[in-house]
Amino acid sequence: MTTDRLDQPRELGPRLRPSYDREAFGRLSERIARFLGTARFLVYMTGFVALWILWNIFAPESWRFDPYPFIFLTLMLSLQASYAAPLILLAQNRQDDRDRIQNDHDRRAAERNQADVEYLTREIAALRIALGEVATRDYIRSELQHLQEELRDEYEPAASRPNGAR
Repeated sequence: MTTDRLDQPRELGPRLRPSYDREAFGRLSERIARFLGTARFLVYMTGFVALWILWNIFAPESWRFDPYPFIFLTLMLSLQASYAAPLILLAQNRQDDRDRIQNDHDRRAAERNQADVEYLTREIAALRIALGEVATRDYIRSELQHLQEELRDEYEPAASRPNGAR
């Protein structure tokens, strides 16, 4: 019984074309592209080509499989390049997709950080304004000293004041 419900996956039937796991193939292509971009690969490839040429020049005539113009070597290198180029492009496309996602994530994080900075700036400004209206300890101390002097002047007898002070 087949259902056409959207909340259930469709049953897989026979397919005419082969299927593959795109993610696994992409990971494999990235591994190959990473290897192709290393000095190790260049050393291996140089050694392989040098060995190929030396074998086909100095080996006995009956053991040589690619005479001087090295047509088979050229074919092998062309085949390797024809597979390497699309694999490298596939790896670059996957990296571009990851970079695009990372840039989007970074942009959203930067927007959140900017909003947080603006909020904190407004809060600091509000605190500065509020602190401008708050009496500080030094201000209260100086006001109390002035009041104390006024009270002393008010209640001290005139005779006890030094040198004719009020």
